Amino acid sequence: MSSNTQSELSLPLIHQGKVRDIYDIDHQHMLIVASDRLSAFDVIFEQPIENKGKILTEIANFWFDKTKHIV
Repeated sequence: MSSNTQSELSLPLIHQGKVRDIYDIDHQHMLIVASDRLSAFDVIFEQPIENKGKILTEIANFWFDKTKHIV
């Protein structure tokens, strides 16, 4: 299985950070892609962590669901 270190979408790329890429969807929406890239103390490691982006997205979705009554 390969790691997701580079996102390739047809949307305009707003920003590529150390571990996340941000794309423009429309005037009110952005898409944040969590990759498998690993960064610590401002250093990007060569070896990504497989499925890191997927797991971080699942954790975020869990908490978005748990706090939807607040937001």
